Amino acid sequence: MNAATQETTAPAPRIDAPARKILAAVRAGRAADLPGLLKPLDRDQRRELLADLKALRADLRSQGWDNWRERDLVSPALVVAGAGCTTGAAAAASWIAARDLRRWQELPAGPLLDVLSDRKPQWLGDLAHRLAARAATAEQDYPLIRVLVGLAGCAMPTTDGVLEGWATSLPASGTPLADSLRGDPYTAELVPRLFETAEPVSSLSRSHEPAGPYHWPTALAALAEEGLVDRTVLLDGCTARLLRGGTAPHLKPYLAILQALRPTAEEERERAADWIALAADAPSAVAGHAQQALARLAAAGGLAPRLLAEMSLTVLFRPEKKLVRAQLVLLGRELVREPAAAPELLPVLGEAFGHTDTDIQERALKLVAAHPVADPEVRAGLAACAHLLSPLHRARAVEVLGPDAAPATDDAPYREFLPPPPVPVPIEPAPESVEETVELVAAVVNSRTTTVEEFERALDGLVRHARRDRAALAAALRPALAGRWWLDPERSHHYTGDLPGIEHVAAIVLDARPAEPGRFQPALGSWRSNCHHPAFAVAAHARVAEAARHIAGRPLPFLLAFPTHTNGSLDPHTLIERLAAYARLGETPGPADFAQALLRTRRDPAAIPGAAALGTAEGDRLAAWLGEDGAPAAVTRRAAPAMARHYDVWPEHLTLDTGERPAVLRRLPKPFRELGQARTATGRCWDGGDDAALVATLPEDRETLAAWSLPAITSCALHEDRGGTTLLPLLAAAGGPAGPALHLAVATGLGARHAEDRLRSVDALLALAARGELDAVRLGSDLGEQLTLGTVKPNRLADSLRTAAATGACTTIWSVLAAALPALLTGTAEPRGTGDLLEMAADCVEESAAASPHPAGLAAVAARGGRSRLVTQAVRLAKALDRNQPPACA
Repeated sequence: MNAATQETTAPAPRIDAPARKILAAVRAGRAADLPGLLKPLDRDQRRELLADLKALRADLRSQGWDNWRERDLVSPALVVAGAGCTTGAAAAASWIAARDLRRWQELPAGPLLDVLSDRKPQWLGDLAHRLAARAATAEQDYPLIRVLVGLAGCAMPTTDGVLEGWATSLPASGTPLADSLRGDPYTAELVPRLFETAEPVSSLSRSHEPAGPYHWPTALAALAEEGLVDRTVLLDGCTARLLRGGTAPHLKPYLAILQALRPTAEEERERAADWIALAADAPSAVAGHAQQALARLAAAGGLAPRLLAEMSLTVLFRPEKKLVRAQLVLLGRELVREPAAAPELLPVLGEAFGHTDTDIQERALKLVAAHPVADPEVRAGLAACAHLLSPLHRARAVEVLGPDAAPATDDAPYREFLPPPPVPVPIEPAPESVEETVELVAAVVNSRTTTVEEFERALDGLVRHARRDRAALAAALRPALAGRWWLDPERSHHYTGDLPGIEHVAAIVLDARPAEPGRFQPALGSWRSNCHHPAFAVAAHARVAEAARHIAGRPLPFLLAFPTHTNGSLDPHTLIERLAAYARLGETPGPADFAQALLRTRRDPAAIPGAAALGTAEGDRLAAWLGEDGAPAAVTRRAAPAMARHYDVWPEHLTLDTGERPAVLRRLPKPFRELGQARTATGRCWDGGDDAALVATLPEDRETLAAWSLPAITSCALHEDRGGTTLLPLLAAAGGPAGPALHLAVATGLGARHAEDRLRSVDALLALAARGELDAVRLGSDLGEQLTLGTVKPNRLADSLRTAAATGACTTIWSVLAAALPALLTGTAEPRGTGDLLEMAADCVEESAAASPHPAGLAAVAARGGRSRLVTQAVRLAKALDRNQPPACA
């Protein structure tokens, strides 16, 4: 029996009759009866009763979840009784706001106010302010706080929680919000605080029609018009909150209030400095509003050229092309309205010469041409910026600004920069000492994330030291794993003999006895699924279970499958040496260990004679594996029909089929055979698994892994999924052919929804290029196919390729785009966003001086005429390709 139970049951004889009645009412949940029962008690009686109530509260808190009905019944009454027995406002606030007494229930406000009705007004006001200061419950307690403030006649607290509760309580009973605000006595006091909260008040962010009765911006504007709320306070509050910054959704309600107020010209002029700051740094919608306000000021002559130039320097650097174009329009209008301002305004146009959008470059150059530069210093400054222009516009810049605008000649040819190719990292051998082995095993067991190297070194260390001196290993390992549940006598009855990963081996070393024989889901090995993760789990457990069985009987000298590199790859010559050592020791390799060793072995035909010379069955199998038996499965592709996925539908998309691996099916142990089955991966795998561990299982067969992972990558492109591309950089650095499956997976990942997934795909693309394994034509053709199906969106692809090109891989990216663009230019794919890809292609061609034929369809698009982004960039790309063509022989 715990202390709380003793305290509630033992002192029963000293509890007088009134106290017993009150405790009975509390236990019965009769909160309405408590005020009448408590009022006759004096101060000492209430103090004694409070001790019993605390004991009851402790007893309730100590009970398990099974007694939730009793706690829900007792808690409201316990709140009332405890509040009535406390003497200080601080203690009362702590009792009323206690989370263990609330249980998602509203306070019994009526009985609570009744039991507190005999307190002095000053005490009630103190209680109201203390409740308001509790961030976790102030919003929920607002109705009680409001009544307490009314009884005390004190000022309303203005904490964030009170403000949330006040705003949520409006409007009441279907009354329009404006009428509720007019009738609320605290409106003038609390409205200014709407702009000072750490987070926007949730009621402000609710979506309502501006003309509707519950739209906060409209209601506040109406009150300001009537003079019930100070208009200046609202304007200053909005601009101050916008200047504080935040995400676009957080700032949206404040911008809506500002727009609803419709500031006058004078009010906008007074806040010109605020608009300049917002135009520079605020989210796009807020910056656009500030830009429009400044445009109105400029049109009325209320914005000095110096301020307009200052503002333009920041806006022209923003990534939003719409804002940049609007700023150029504003500059053009001001130059027409006030030609004398040209010396102050024209220099900022040089900043636009370096914009990534060549259309913006052209607009800026046209502005300079339309307003001749008389000042030699201004002309020289603009000419110095002309080298930032695209080659398409440099000739025109020379015409406008003179020969000084001609770029300096650079005879050095373009040089492609690619990241260093990923190289295999040798793995450290297993620990030599027992102490180091134990330390590593404990780290692996207690860590949520473990690298392949850590796991393999710990496992091999356990195997080696168990053979040398199992007793010494167990003596050192037991205290290091003392906190594991399967060593706890009170919980070890749940141990069935199967533990995850290396714990299974550690338990055998420590001779932990299961309560019943374990069964680690061997059925998973025969369970056919489109998801490949169960097959990997079965194979991984088969290996550790085999090591554990040998430790319990005759420990192996070491593990054959211990990799030589951190990605899981195993050098064939090292495996030959290990097999020779086994033969000298008279040991027979474990079937699962040898199977994993084969799957990890790098296929080097030069090692076949050495394997055959061993003269053992394992040597012969290794020789065959290094030949035909170990060849990766063939991968074929097909288009899958549209299919339902929960409540939405996937469009038609590409899937990959992997063929059978007969040597795996016939010669490897049963737990590994699922890895050799033909498989069609058509759905999302919900069990993510450890990507590094997957690669370490098949480090020389990345085509198979890419084919099985394609559905997860496709879902990152089609839907909101994240993380499906984490495997791609690992596969780019792995072994085996880089064939159609890997290229298709990279192509799909380049169109992923989230930037981090696209970045991983870019890393994989660049790694393949650095290793000389990238087939740019194949990747481009895959991208064209994915663009046609709608799996990859052009704008996302443009973002990925722009990132890759920025590293210095312009030639590589152009080679990919040259093969991908025909699908967009010939009308087989959705053209939206094609202009972005054409711009990216033109950038790469201009930078690398690539000379190649026009992609199919480019000439027809360029000949359409007009000023659309698609046509403009098509013309630019065509001209760039034509400029780079070698001169024809005479």
